[in-house]
Amino acid sequence: MTVDVPRRRALNVPRSPLWLAASLVVLFSLASVALQPTFLSPRVLQSNLSTFLPLMIIAVGQTYVILGGAIDLSLGALVSLVNVVLVTSLQALGADPSFAAIAACMGMALLVGAAGGAVNGVLVGVLRLQPIVSTFAAGIVFGGIALWIMPQAGGSMPPVYAKTYAAKLFGVKGATFMLLSLVAIIYLISRTRFYIYLLAVGSNRPAAFQSGLPVMRIRVLSYIVAGLFASVTAMVILASTSAGDPLMGQAFTLGSVSAVVLGGTALSGGAGSAIGSMLGAVLLGLINNVLFFAQLPFVYQTIVQGTIILAALAGGIMVSRR
Repeated sequence: MTVDVPRRRALNVPRSPLWLAASLVVLFSLASVALQPTFLSPRVLQSNLSTFLPLMIIAVGQTYVILGGAIDLSLGALVSLVNVVLVTSLQALGADPSFAAIAACMGMALLVGAAGGAVNGVLVGVLRLQPIVSTFAAGIVFGGIALWIMPQAGGSMPPVYAKTYAAKLFGVKGATFMLLSLVAIIYLISRTRFYIYLLAVGSNRPAAFQSGLPVMRIRVLSYIVAGLFASVTAMVILASTSAGDPLMGQAFTLGSVSAVVLGGTALSGGAGSAIGSMLGAVLLGLINNVLFFAQLPFVYQTIVQGTIILAALAGGIMVSRR
């Protein structure tokens, strides 16, 4: 069987309302400029990018799972687990480790994320358990292991790790380089057969199976990819905080799902884009910025934030149904 059949099926889906997410990002950026005159200064832009980047990365990982018609509620806990594993391993190296030793620890962190994703993939793709229940349970296990490794926040790591991330690479700072790398990876994945098959599986899984696509393998691989993105998220956070925290990933699970949906990806699967999820993550960050600089009382901030997100989601649904 050639790739043309699943390609046609995968592309025979409604376009995601990507433009709506982009429009809202522009709107809230203008609001941020009005409330914070220095918003467009290089220093503030770099600071905001460093703040938004972890959610952008984890949202991309969540996108590939949701495009396949599933969901991963363990990603936040997996970020925490990778974070504490990386901190403890780097701490064991001492104050002045070699670059090779640091690279080995980062490689181990990637393996931890991939292994966590593989566990979810087996539960959902092989054992055919419900994604919401199985990944939620896996997240509890991952969180428990993280607390066992590091019962409380703390630890230290070699200064060279954070300095390398803060330094310029090929003329750009670490956060900017990571953003450009993320866009490049998204593009490369979109050109693969895996991505085409993933859209076909998420759009119509029975039809994809009848067409001879390796549905089980595709679903497992989507979770492994999400686990790898969780590992990268943990590395980026650690470069900014320079400390471990077994609970730091809790907000990323629902945050990643919100960013994916705000970016126009259908929770039913088969339609959407990782770029849209990145815009959704930026939108969430900009909403928080606007509420903060508007000096809205904290009591009302969550209410207004939730209302704005619901309105954006409703707008996206209306657009996709046209």
